[in-house]
Amino acid sequence: MKHIPRKLMILLALAASGLAQPVSALTAADTLKQLEQSAKQTDPTFKGVSAQRGEQLFKTTHGAEWSCASCHTENPAAPGKHAKTGKVIAPLAPAANAERFTRQDKVEKWFRRNCNDVLNRACTASEQGDVLAYLMTIKN
Repeated sequence: MKHIPRKLMILLALAASGLAQPVSALTAADTLKQLEQSAKQTDPTFKGVSAQRGEQLFKTTHGAEWSCASCHTENPAAPGKHAKTGKVIAPLAPAANAERFTRQDKVEKWFRRNCNDVLNRACTASEQGDVLAYLMTIKN
């Protein structure tokens, strides 16, 4: 019988025990709720997310002369294209791309990168929530 590596045995045991959680267990609505909770914890004046503020943040140029729409287009239900590299970007609106905002690791990674590109700083949880609230109003 072949020897099974120890790491593989541990992973198999976790999966069999039900302790392994799927990475993609969130919906965009779940992510929005998490962002709202984070905003409440970090900003005592937080009164809720605003799709209107999110749309303004999304479409307005900031810092480095970019807006979110520079790459994701004025219609986030359509594919975009990175302004610098030309790489095609899948639609950002959850209605057009069901995988968007379903993995916390990717949400954090892309907000971190994109906020730095657009605002030259990190976005607050409130700003992230506003943008997601706006994106959730976009219909395919």
